[in-house]
Amino acid sequence: MPSPRRTARQADLLERLVALLTAQGFSDLTLDDLAERLRCSKTTLYQLARSKQGLVVEAVKHYFRGATEAVEKRVAQTADPSDRVRAYLTAVAEQLRPLSRRFLDDVADFPPAREVYEANTRMAAERVRRLIAEGVSDGAFRDVHTAFVGEVAAATMRQIQQGELQARTGLSDAEAYEQLASLIVHAVSS
Repeated sequence: MPSPRRTARQADLLERLVALLTAQGFSDLTLDDLAERLRCSKTTLYQLARSKQGLVVEAVKHYFRGATEAVEKRVAQTADPSDRVRAYLTAVAEQLRPLSRRFLDDVADFPPAREVYEANTRMAAERVRRLIAEGVSDGAFRDVHTAFVGEVAAATMRQIQQGELQARTGLSDAEAYEQLASLIVHAVSS
């Protein structure tokens, strides 16, 4: 769906830019490379952002906006508190699965894009904390310290985002989120 500020053509270009960057990364691509691969002019790209760096940040933000919507849609379809936590983290895993390692490494190495990922990770950890608090309040989970569980989730999510978990365990980001979901649900279940 086009952004209110963007034409349908610009929205399509942004979608194609996201697909290109998430598949191939961006550190080695120039603005000329992007224009060539997306079959548009640099002027057209400048309508999305004023620089390659701006395009990258815009693409990362756009990706995570769409991912957040998809994740929340999945949670909204689930009623059981354990299933909601599992659905949330599994949906996060599914949204991360298509991201190439090259893209994730480039994001980690580019501070403005890394901040977008880190902000989304913080929001995800807070969402997990709220889901657990809801489950405790409903009596579906044992009485755990929800802020602590949220912090454990946040620390794990940061290690996933920074590539530390993959380096130590061999798990992809998506696999690590699936394991985190299982661990949290089992830890808080009555």
